[in-house]
Parts: sequence; C-alpha cells; structure tokens
Amino acid sequence: MNEKELTYRIAFSLIRGNNRIIADELLSKIGNEEEFFNSSSRLLEMQIGKKMKITDIDYRKQLIEKAHAEVSFITQNNIKPIYYKDPDYSQRLLDCDDAPLMLYTLGNCDLNNSHIISIVGTRHATHYGVDMTERIIEDLSKRMENIIIVSGLAYGIDITAHRAAIKNNIPTIAILAHGLNTIYPAAHRNIAAEMVKKNGMLITDYTSNDHIHRGNFLARNRIVAGLCDCIIVAESAEKGGAIVTAGIADGYNRDVLALPGRANDPYSQGCNKLIASGRAALITSAQDVIDIMRWTAKPIEGNQTEIFTELNEDEQRIIKFISETPLSSINEISIGINIPISKLTSTLIDMEFRGLIANYPGGRYDIT
Repeated sequence: MNEKELTYRIAFSLIRGNNRIIADELLSKIGNEEEFFNSSSRLLEMQIGKKMKITDIDYRKQLIEKAHAEVSFITQNNIKPIYYKDPDYSQRLLDCDDAPLMLYTLGNCDLNNSHIISIVGTRHATHYGVDMTERIIEDLSKRMENIIIVSGLAYGIDITAHRAAIKNNIPTIAILAHGLNTIYPAAHRNIAAEMVKKNGMLITDYTSNDHIHRGNFLARNRIVAGLCDCIIVAESAEKGGAIVTAGIADGYNRDVLALPGRANDPYSQGCNKLIASGRAALITSAQDVIDIMRWTAKPIEGNQTEIFTELNEDEQRIIKFISETPLSSINEISIGINIPISKLTSTLIDMEFRGLIANYPGGRYDIT
C-alpha cells in the first residue's frame, strides 16, 4: 500500500459512524476511497442520493489533513495499519457489522490464527481469579498448538492473562482504547513492550490524535469480543466491562465461558449469573475449554505412571477422582470414592502438604 492510498483509506476510516456495511455501500456507488475524496459535493450527493455531512468538501478536507498526520506518525514509529480489505485483516472481525475499518498494529501476530481466546475480568482480581487464569493458560499452552490470548491490558484479570501468556510462550494481543502514541495504564508499558517482542501485538482503532475517553474502553470491547473464537470471563462483579464484553461476544455468536465462584463473593457474581442464566458455559480447566470448543488437543507429555504408583490406594483414588472432576468439594470426593469424611480429611491435608493437591476457596480441591 503506497502512502497516497493509505492516506485516503485512513481518511475514509475516520468518517464518524462508518463501518464495514456503510463503507461497502458507499464504495459500491462511488468507486474507491480516492474518488470519494476528490469528487465534488454535487457529484457525491447525486451518487449517494442525498446531501449529507460526508458530501461537504470542507469536512472531507479535514479528514485528509488528519490522515496525513497519522501517516507521518505511522511511518516514524513502524506501525502497521491493516485495512478491512487487506488479506491479513481478521476474518473473524469481518463477520461483525460494527468492526473498525482500520486497525493500527504494533507487533507481528497472525490475526487469522486457528485458536484465539479472549480472557476478560474485573480490575479487582482476587487470588482465586488470578490463580485460575494462570493455570488455565498454562495448561492450554501444554495442550494446544497455535493459540493466541487476547485481552485489554487493564489491571486485574487482563494483565494476569497477558503475563501468563508471555510466561508460557503464547502470543498475546492487547486491544487498546487509545492511539499507539501512549500506553494506558503507564504501569503496563514494559509488559506491552515484551508482548510485541514475543510475537504478540498491540491493536487499536484509535489514531495518535484521539484523546483517551472513558467511552473508548467500552467501544474497544467489540474488538476483544469479535477477534476471538471464544471468550472467558474469569472473574467479574454483576456489572462491569467484562459482562458487557461477554454480551457483545454472544451477539457475535462467539462461545462465552465463565469460571464459577463462591456465592457470596462480589467479584464472582457476574460469572455465576452468566452461568445460571445459560449465557455462559461453566469451565474449571483448560480441558473444559478444549472440550466445549471441540478442539484437538496435544497428547499430555510426560509419564505420570511413576508418580501415580508412589501413592497409596486411597491417594490414587483421590487423584483420579479430582482429575476427572476438578474443584470438587470434600463431600463430593467422599461420596465419589466412598471414603468417610473423617478419614478423608486427614488424607487431603497430608496430600496438600506434599503439594499433590491444592485447596481453593469454598473448600474445593484440584490437582496442583
């Protein structure tokens, strides 16, 4: 794409309210972006069928001036613009009527990868939410090929997901609510830089001249929702950005998954409600994600037989039961393997002390 063509495309994408459907309709009547900006107001009015703000020549000149400034910024900072007509534009986003016409990207990541998972949640993440997010991403890295983790670089669950992806050598994408001339929050600049270095990407549909506005964060959530195959709500209050994003994803026919939490935990109310209403599938592990999405997983590496045979009969039964039903309560384990709770309690404490299992909020157990 040459500089002239890029300028016209950026200017065209800056038309307020423009989206893929409107753009296709306009271009079908006018021809291309260059003709749109070089046509007289009268000719445009005839082609469109009515007088509009976009037919005003002064308005179009303003858009061209803004586009020139953005092209200069892009060139100086090695930013890759991806137009909705480009082959490397996300095909998933093209399914969304309100997808942005232009994406500004920094990094090298395949937006048409075979497995893309968005992970969202509260900025006030608890130990439970952080731990479960990290464990699911770690397990996904061991079980799946070609996965990408998408989130919003915010505090809490977002940054946990990005960090866990980097730690496990998974490319991760941050969807920003501002131009690439800054990083918000500033505390996450180093993480953002590391994401780019490790085959991840920063993406925004905002230019370097756009001001950071509260509404931007809700607007960018449509990209978080549209870019993925499925979205995981790791932890959320009853109301919040994560719940909004889940609703958008559902509207895009994406699979919505959620981690359950304690009934009295305020930052699990949103997840519990999504699950109870049937708007989200309940997950407790990476295997649940794989099963729900019907993805083909890699065989589990390593030989577990040696470790398994070191356990006594009761411990083997406990490990087998928890492996098949993660986050089981002591009552569920007792009933499932027919061991009295009085005997089971001391065994679980010993196994937890030895690092074989972990006790999670609500008195639930899982394999470490």
